[in-house]
Amino acid sequence: MNLVLYNPPSSANKKPILPMSLLAIGALLEGKHEYVIVDGNLEADPLSALDNAITRTSAHILAVTVMPGPQLANAIPICKALKAKFPALIIVWGGYFPTQHYDVVLKADYVDYVVRGHGEEAFISLLNIIERGGSPVALNGIAYKDGETLVGNAPAVIPHPDKLPDFPYHRVDLGRYIRKTFMGERTLPHHSSYGCPFFCNFCAVVNMVNGRWLAQSAERTATTVRNLVQEWNLNAMEFYDNNFFTHEARVAEFSERIMDLGISWWGEGRIDTMMHYSDDTWKKMSDSGLRMVFLGAESGSDETLQRMDKGGKASVQKTLDIAEKMARYNIVPEMSFVVGNPPHPEKDTEQTLSFIRKVKQINPRTEVIIYVYTPVPLSGELYDQARAEGFAFPETLEGWVSDEWQDFVQRRSANMPWMNDPIRKRVRNFERVLNAYYPTSTDIKLTGTKRALLRGISALRYHTQFYTNPIELRALHKLLKYQRPETTSF
Repeated sequence: MNLVLYNPPSSANKKPILPMSLLAIGALLEGKHEYVIVDGNLEADPLSALDNAITRTSAHILAVTVMPGPQLANAIPICKALKAKFPALIIVWGGYFPTQHYDVVLKADYVDYVVRGHGEEAFISLLNIIERGGSPVALNGIAYKDGETLVGNAPAVIPHPDKLPDFPYHRVDLGRYIRKTFMGERTLPHHSSYGCPFFCNFCAVVNMVNGRWLAQSAERTATTVRNLVQEWNLNAMEFYDNNFFTHEARVAEFSERIMDLGISWWGEGRIDTMMHYSDDTWKKMSDSGLRMVFLGAESGSDETLQRMDKGGKASVQKTLDIAEKMARYNIVPEMSFVVGNPPHPEKDTEQTLSFIRKVKQINPRTEVIIYVYTPVPLSGELYDQARAEGFAFPETLEGWVSDEWQDFVQRRSANMPWMNDPIRKRVRNFERVLNAYYPTSTDIKLTGTKRALLRGISALRYHTQFYTNPIELRALHKLLKYQRPETTSF
């Protein structure tokens, strides 16, 4: 069969991020089916590009990876238009959004199947069934329509990354994905592990992996990195694993194997996990070029951390401890926080904002991203409380792409039943003052003079904790166009 794999634009500015989910699928298609990859981030007119690709290849199937937000907003009108023009075209959706909301997706008459969970093996199995003219009645990882009935089989089991083929990089114009970051002039991402062994009840990953974590060996990951660095003259790598730092021995070995490359690198981890690392491992990570780690600090309250089902041994003290430790090893902590958690969003928010100030005092280089609590369809105290207060997800795709729900998926919604406007304004004003007083170290365009100006103008507000209506900082942001993590990311 002939296939077109589509990656909708992932951001408003079409930031070119390597479509690794499609490359993972493509790796198993090699030698079995003909396929092309269309990346909406690289296309001025994605609909025309897809139309041409489908016509040119006589494609039988269009497979689309869909995250909530910009990808969903793009996928809906494009798939609707293509289904109208090519009625025989089989359209399959996969990714985080369809996994969690397969029933909403299948209500649309332009989507035929949904792949739930990791799609590598499930998608190949679905293709085999389609070729035979069968039904995926017992196929895990597939949701489908049986007449008027919507059937959602259990999500697919995570395949072991070490048992999967390497990404078919020749299927994309790899040079277009190499970009300048705070770590280096030529940065590229990689994905070396699947899943996460924890069950945080605000995290969409949980429904995808059910507490499983599987990883490539340190040797294979290092070999892939070495090949990419040498072939494409890279000086920085980003690891988009859900939890790169789960296994200390693997991380230590990987660090040793890339020590001679002279690159910088970034990944995501857990505070309590990494606090158990030995000093020897921390030194290896630092010496190998680790420059920043994304960490889910989440809250300034131990009580809230427990209600989040953070698991492990998460605590606010460990957050302070790791901020101090990473300062010693010259590794920047990039910490996310979730505020406005029910049932007492005002108290929860103030606790966390005060705590962020403590973190910054210990390690001023700490990068901070603040989200408003937004439920995911996952059993737990927070979601149950949200439903009790009247929260409900949209029942149609059109509802999901309304302005209100676009804000929701970006964790910026002011319309949560428990989240009033004064709290939202308090958070936004705090962010504006914080990010002026502590300009992000990842803003490669911000000069030392501009940083000093920002810090000077915001100093009084920060020290007096007077965050209300910072009009001067709004004006300064328009003038300097400096990076604010809550709106532009890093």
